[in-house]
Amino acid sequence: MNDILNNIHPGEVLQEEFLLPMSISAYKLSKEIHIPQTRISQIVKGHRRITADTALRLAAFFGTSPQFWLGLQDDYDLEEQVNVLKDELKSIIRITA
Repeated sequence: MNDILNNIHPGEVLQEEFLLPMSISAYKLSKEIHIPQTRISQIVKGHRRITADTALRLAAFFGTSPQFWLGLQDDYDLEEQVNVLKDELKSIIRITA
């Protein structure tokens, strides 16, 4: 049994928790928040990060905070890096005062 959870990209949250329940297409969202449709599609597919610009626009549209979107992105990025660096991080000896 694998107890490790998959790292969830913010685009998956956008798709599953906002777009699908609200019946909003990526195209409609892109038009409403004034960005290219390809940017939303790439975010939803997990191929693009959520930037501060996009976070501000998503927050204005959905009534969330930009910190919500950037927090999802930061959490995702940190977990990705932990997976890449886990052996190297284990080898670092903590300084003691």
